[in-house]
Order: sequence, then C-alpha cells, then structure tokens
Amino acid sequence: MIFKSGFRHLREGFKGTLRNGWMTFAAISAVTITLLLVGVFALVMFNVNEISENVENDVEIQVFVTRTAEEANVEKLGENLEQIPGVASVTFSSKEDELENFRNQLGEDANAYGTVEKDNPLHDRYIVKASDPLNTETVADAVQSLDNVDKVTYGQDYIDKMFAFFNGIRIGGLVLIVGLTLMAMFLISNTIKMTIFSRRREIEIMRLVGAKNSFIRWPFFIEGLLLGVLGALIPIAVIYFGYDVAYSALQPSLDQLNSDIFKLIDPSVLTTQVSLVLLALGAFIGIWGSTTSLGRFLKV
Repeated sequence: MIFKSGFRHLREGFKGTLRNGWMTFAAISAVTITLLLVGVFALVMFNVNEISENVENDVEIQVFVTRTAEEANVEKLGENLEQIPGVASVTFSSKEDELENFRNQLGEDANAYGTVEKDNPLHDRYIVKASDPLNTETVADAVQSLDNVDKVTYGQDYIDKMFAFFNGIRIGGLVLIVGLTLMAMFLISNTIKMTIFSRRREIEIMRLVGAKNSFIRWPFFIEGLLLGVLGALIPIAVIYFGYDVAYSALQPSLDQLNSDIFKLIDPSVLTTQVSLVLLALGAFIGIWGSTTSLGRFLKV
C-alpha cells in the first residue's frame, strides 16, 4: 500500500513537472543561473583562500646569530628555538652556506667579491616557522629575547597588513557566497510560488474532494526536488568541465613563477566537492521553495 502510494506521488510529481512546461522552464532557469553564480564564485574564493594560506605559511622568521658566538652556543640557540611554544620548524644555515648561496645568486659576478671569502662577513642563520602564521610576531618576540641572537626579521613592516588583507578577502568572500545563496533561495522560491499559484485550482479541487494535506503535498515535494536537481545539472557541468579547462590554461603560466605559493587547487579535488554541494543546494532549495509556497494554500 505504501509502495503503491509512493509510486503514485512520484508519477504525479513527474507529470506535474512536464505538464507546466513554461513554469517548469522558468523555475529551472532560475535555479541554473543562481547556482552557476554561486558555483563560479565558490571556485574563485576557494583558490584565493588556497593562495592566501600558501602566502601565510611561507612567512619565515630569520634569526641571525651573533658572529662572535662559539659553535656550542650556536647549537644551544637552535635547541632553545625549538623549545619556544608555537614553533613548527627550525632550520639552520651556516655562514659558509650563506656565502655559497650568495655566490650562486651573483653568478659570474661573484668573482668580483673574491675577498669576501677570506673574511666571511655573513652570519650563521636559523629559519624559524610558526605553527600558526598569525602567531609569527609573538614567536619573533620570544626569539629576540634569547642569547646570541644578533637580529630577528620577519617582514614586520608589512606582515600585519598582509594578514588583515587576506582576512578581509575571506570575510568578503564568505559574505558574498552567503548573499548569493540567499538570493538564489529568494528567486527560486518566488518562481516556484508562481508555479504553485498557477495550480491553485487543482489544489482547491483536491481539498474539496477530501484529500489530506500530506496527499496533496507529496507530488509538489517531488516537483520541487526535480526542479532543484534539474536546475543544478548545467551549473555542475560548467563547473566540472570549465574549471578543468581553466586550470589547464592558467596553472602552466603560474608554474613558470617557480613558487609553491601560486598553486591552484587540483580539479580532481575541487570540482567533485563543489558539484556535490551544488546538487545538494539545488535539491534543498527546490524542496524548501515548494513546501513553503504550498503551505499557504493548505492553510485555507
């Protein structure tokens, strides 16, 4: 009995979707356009957030060791650095390594600085990374208080502005995505309301013959679900294939920068997740729009 009733609701839901051709087209178009905007903007924001995190994680604290420090004291400093709360990693670079890096950067011009090798003026150096980039300043202050530290630098002149800039992007992006989603719900709900309003006579007749609210509601519930799912198919296709094309076109150019910072999120990771979210969002908005719109007619 339950199976028979469920099959009847499913059949009536499909029939209602097909019978109201133009209204169905309008509802699916509203779902498609708004979910496409949400999907494209979500892709952009996920990648901006990824690059922001890469930039933040690339922040390093440069610790220059006092040139007169003995080898045992340099090693002790390294041990003390690792014990500072919030330190994720400590890497040592001797002054000989620093000189070699300097020569490599100069290339053929390094021969002009041959006297430098006789009296190396560079410092032993530790590179410290904080486990949370936002705690970089706190860790740097702790490093500065240690013995045998000559100088500490971490881009303190611009790092606060950089973190504030990225936080602004994240908050702005979240607000826009939420705003687009609410706009989608508003547009789709109104479109479905028009669809149901055009069938108010049908609903009234069903009530007059004694049909229960649940009996009337189920076909519209299925229609809303169908409208939402069908409207999400085109945005999903555009997101799935379009992002793959965009990734293939843009990432090779970014790779030429020889930096791990400017990496777009791999399509195999991102598109599936965004597509599932769009499908769920379309289904939810369709069901929500149909059930809330139908409620006013069932209360009469």
